[in-house]
Amino acid sequence: MISVITPVYNGEQYIESCLQTVIQQNCLEVEHLIIDGGSGDRTIEIVKQYAEKYPHLRWISEKDRGQSDAMNKGIRLAKGEIIGFLNADDYYESNTLNQVIEIFKTLPIPSFVVGNCNVWDDNGNLKKYNRPKNLSFTALLLGANINPHPVNPSAYFYHTSLHRTIGEYRVDEHFALDVDFILRAVQVATVKHIDRTWGNYREIAGTKTVTDWQSGQGAARSAALLKQYRDQLPMLTRTQNTLLYTVLNTAYNATQLFKRGIGKVARSLSILPQP
Repeated sequence: MISVITPVYNGEQYIESCLQTVIQQNCLEVEHLIIDGGSGDRTIEIVKQYAEKYPHLRWISEKDRGQSDAMNKGIRLAKGEIIGFLNADDYYESNTLNQVIEIFKTLPIPSFVVGNCNVWDDNGNLKKYNRPKNLSFTALLLGANINPHPVNPSAYFYHTSLHRTIGEYRVDEHFALDVDFILRAVQVATVKHIDRTWGNYREIAGTKTVTDWQSGQGAARSAALLKQYRDQLPMLTRTQNTLLYTVLNTAYNATQLFKRGIGKVARSLSILPQP
């Protein structure tokens, strides 16, 4: 069985569509756990209405210490052998959960399985397509610009027992908690990339993650986290990985600056009078 866990706080705008996306999976072996942080809006009112009709739905509502704390509560309540996290404003592609169950039947315990993910903007336009096919520990340490990390938990699933080996989500980490978890998970789990679209991530302006990256703090925080894990490598591997990280990311940043410069020139030329 899959335990889909949704941490939420004041999510009345999206919670109903979140509940419906799990129902529409038509998966018989699923439970949906809503872990609410004591919302002051209609979130729990909506959840209660659905819980009366759908026995696969369970919920709690109480104050917590942030998203990681809510996620850990969900893990402790989960009855399924497989865990997936679905944020209130994200959704699955059709038949994702049934596909996941079939794939996990063939895998050793613990396994970590990652699909692809659409990333949408506020207006419903596709911003990018996340295809994280290289998921080795050292590859991920080169950074998401070089080897894309799984961008959203709507596209990955793992054995619940994985937490017995690597522990829970860090309650003191409020921004890079998913990257920190992935870096721990890939070191001990059987990792598999499935080249199918499973998740849909709404990258909404004003949310915690988007604001953090727009401020520049997200990039700095990610770099510091990668360095923390890189420093745990054996000396020779650490030196090689650090050098490769520096060279590849310097080249990437230079390319991005060049593209932005070309873009500015093109825009400036477009406003000049035609000869």
